Amino acid sequence: MRQPEPLHCLLLLTVASLCGLARTVAAGDDGGMPLVTAITKDAATSLYTAPLRETRPLVLDLSGPMVWTTCDGPSHDTLDCSSDACTRAHRFQPPNCPQTGYGEHDARNRCKCTAHPHNPVSGYTASGDVTRVTLSANATDGKNPLYEVSFTAVASCAPALLLAKLPAGAAGVAGLARSGFALPAQVADTQRVGNKFALCLPSAGSGAGVAIFGGGPLFLLPPGRPDVNASLAGYTPLRKHGESPGYYISADKGIAVNQAPLQLDNGYGSPLVLGLCSTTPYTALRPDVYRAFIKAFDTATAGRARITPAVVPFELCYNSTELGSTRLGYAVPQIDLMLEGGRNWTVFGGNSMVQVSDDTACLAFVEMKQGKVDKQGGSPAAVIGGFQMENNLLVFDEEKQRLGFSSLLWGRQTTCSNFNFTMAA
Repeated sequence: MRQPEPLHCLLLLTVASLCGLARTVAAGDDGGMPLVTAITKDAATSLYTAPLRETRPLVLDLSGPMVWTTCDGPSHDTLDCSSDACTRAHRFQPPNCPQTGYGEHDARNRCKCTAHPHNPVSGYTASGDVTRVTLSANATDGKNPLYEVSFTAVASCAPALLLAKLPAGAAGVAGLARSGFALPAQVADTQRVGNKFALCLPSAGSGAGVAIFGGGPLFLLPPGRPDVNASLAGYTPLRKHGESPGYYISADKGIAVNQAPLQLDNGYGSPLVLGLCSTTPYTALRPDVYRAFIKAFDTATAGRARITPAVVPFELCYNSTELGSTRLGYAVPQIDLMLEGGRNWTVFGGNSMVQVSDDTACLAFVEMKQGKVDKQGGSPAAVIGGFQMENNLLVFDEEKQRLGFSSLLWGRQTTCSNFNFTMAA
C-alpha cells in the first residue's frame, strides 16, 4: 500500500503554454511585484529545476552563491575585474578551489572578470567569464501569474562539461544562497522587492511546485484557502556556519523521535546545527546523530514487519501494507526538530518514509559521508534533504534573517503542486 495521495486540483494550462501567452516587460518597466516560477522534480536525478533561462531549466541550489549557465560562444560581454559584481562573485570560493585572482587580461589588456561555477552534484568546478544574462519569471499577486518579466542578472559562464549529472536539458544552476550574487538578491535588486523567497518543492509525479521571490502572499488550491504565508507553523533564526553561504538553523533542544529526545554523547556539544540542501535527495545525519536516530526509530517501531535486507542506501525498511496510514502519510513515529525560538519542525510519515516498491517503504534518512565534513566550522549535525522539504512551504527571509516553515501541507488538504499557474486575465 502506498502513502495516501492528497487532494490535487486539475490545472487547465501547462506552464509552457502560459509562458507563450504572457506579455513580457523589461525589468524596471513595472517593478515592485514578486516573481513566481514553477518547480519541477526531475525523475532521473531527483533535482529541482525552474524554467528561468529562456524557458530552459536551471537547477535550484540552496547552497549555491551564484547563477551559472552555459554561454553562446565568445560573443558575450564580460564584466571588468574592478566591478562590484566581480567582487561579489569572489566572496565565496567553491570547495577545494583556491583563490586565483579576479580575472585575466584579454588581447586589449583589459582585466576580464572570471568566476568559479561549481556543480553541487558532480563536485566539479570550472572557470568562466562573469557576464550578464537574461532570466525570466512571472509577476504574481500570490494567486496567479500576472505577466512575464524578463530581467538582467549577473552570472558566470560555464563549459558544457560542467552540466554533467544535471537533468537533461538543464542550462546551469540558480544559486539561492545568502549571497549578493545569488538569484534572490538579484531579483530583490532588479525588481525592487524584498530579499526573501518562498520555496514549495513538489514530490515526484505530482506536478509543478512553486517558488515566489520578493515576498507577498501564497494561495494554493482549492479556492478559498487562506494565505499559507500568513499561517506558518513557526519561524526560527537563520544562522551562519563557518564560511558557507548556505542556510543553517539551530535545533537547540535537539531532535526527538516519538516525542523522546535523542540521547547523544558525541563531544560536539549543543545546539545541533542543521543545514538545508536542495541538491541532496534525503536528509543526511552526522554519524553520531544517525546511530542514535536509527536506534530510537527502530525501538519506536518494534513489532512492525521489517523488510530485510534493507534497500540501499537506507537502513530501516518496512512492509508498507502493514504500516497503516493517516492524512499525513504512513502511521509511523513523528520526528521533531526542536528549533531555536521554541517551535518544532515536525516530520510526519509523508516526509519520513519513501516508497521504494509496491509493498516496501523505507525510513528516508542516510548517514553522512565522512568526506562531507565542512573544512570551516566542522560538520553540521544534519543536512536536510529535498525529500524532507517536499510539500512544506519554506520562507527564507534574508531581511529578517529567519526561516518560516509550514509543516506538511497535506494536513491542510493541499500540496505544493496546487498553485494555480493559469495566467490571470
